[in-house]
Amino acid sequence: MRLQQAIGVLALGIALSSLAACHHGPRLAPVVPPNEQLARAMDLFHHGDFRRAQAILQRLTFDLEPGDPTLPQIRYYMAECSFQMGDYVQASSDFRKTEYAPQALLRAGDANLRLWHRPELDPAYGETALAIYQELSGRFPDSDAAARARPHVKRLENQFAEKTYKTGIFYLRRKAFDSAIIYFKDVIANYPNSARAPDALLRLVDCYRAIRYTQELDETCEHLRRFYPNAKGIDRSCPAVADSSAKPSTPSTPANH
Repeated sequence: MRLQQAIGVLALGIALSSLAACHHGPRLAPVVPPNEQLARAMDLFHHGDFRRAQAILQRLTFDLEPGDPTLPQIRYYMAECSFQMGDYVQASSDFRKTEYAPQALLRAGDANLRLWHRPELDPAYGETALAIYQELSGRFPDSDAAARARPHVKRLENQFAEKTYKTGIFYLRRKAFDSAIIYFKDVIANYPNSARAPDALLRLVDCYRAIRYTQELDETCEHLRRFYPNAKGIDRSCPAVADSSAKPSTPSTPANH
């Protein structure tokens, strides 16, 4: 009898212990709805806490279904967080993957422009930025993003044209005319809206005159007169040719008195 009572007390103690363990065990945190997480991430972003905002956005990309309509916004702001934290390589890559064109193209160009620290030595990031801005202008010419990119395009084109033009001058001064022609043509072909484009054409005229390429000289002068009629020095480099087909005027006969 005593043995049965002892067994019953022991069983009751085990049951109470189990109940207590269940009662005081770790609680699962309540699940926060995705829309609330996104709102929290955007609030952090607008308050400058880009790292925490990006962490929430990253988690949402795993939690949401692949076709969720908020994913484009999430991916865009993940890239924007990288940009704001100075990780321009990651930002540029991520912007190109988002569906938020043309704004994403603008920011991808901006990211590459920020990476271009030594223009005189390595043009790669600057060239990539220019190519992205030009893609933006070509695909979405009337967009606000394209309008914001235009000053960057103009500045980059002038920078690259100036560098290429100076290389052409280097070869021209050494009478390496074939090499000079290559660089002057590069300015005209790739940066026709730059300030150096008419100068490059004028220097082409100098090269062709020096090596007696008469046909090329005439064609270049024609191009200059057509597209850059106000270029400084055009009258000296490309003097107007009198029209030989024109008949000389007949002098009037004096009246007989």
